[in-house]
Amino acid sequence: MALTSEYGVEYTSVYQTKPASLVGTHVWHGRLRSAYVSHVQAANGTGAASNIALLKLPPGTVRLILPMSYLYINWTEAGVDFDLGWDAYTDLNGDAVVADPNGLVAALDVENAGVYGFEELTAAAGAGAPATTGYTKVFSSKDGVVIRATSSAAGIAATNALYGILTYVQD
Repeated sequence: MALTSEYGVEYTSVYQTKPASLVGTHVWHGRLRSAYVSHVQAANGTGAASNIALLKLPPGTVRLILPMSYLYINWTEAGVDFDLGWDAYTDLNGDAVVADPNGLVAALDVENAGVYGFEELTAAAGAGAPATTGYTKVFSSKDGVVIRATSSAAGIAATNALYGILTYVQD
């Protein structure tokens, strides 16, 4: 087998292409940020689609880093499934982006309380960013993006809780 020496896509863009094409800070040299999120349900949710706004990512281009994010989920009622996604937003070109309530995690069975890492969540639940994006999700918005947790199969019971860290890169 022949020895090969190649360049990654971003390396080629910055160092091999003339003139160079710079990459955004969500790709290289961005600042790592984390947001602590927490919620304790105050009243019984009455059905599927009960939801919680957890975080509003800042405007601009932001890369959510799923393997560096986790949630402790204590929604232990029978039949409760966990979805994680985003609200509709406006992209940097002024175009509407539709909401995707399970764009990161879909129908995760959370009948047993526990800590869930996002790389496990996305692989197990069949949603979210694939391995080809390094288990990341890029959002480019004018006004920020709300990340929302939803109970997709039943209501969220009073005192059920959710705590964790969402990690992202931004300039």
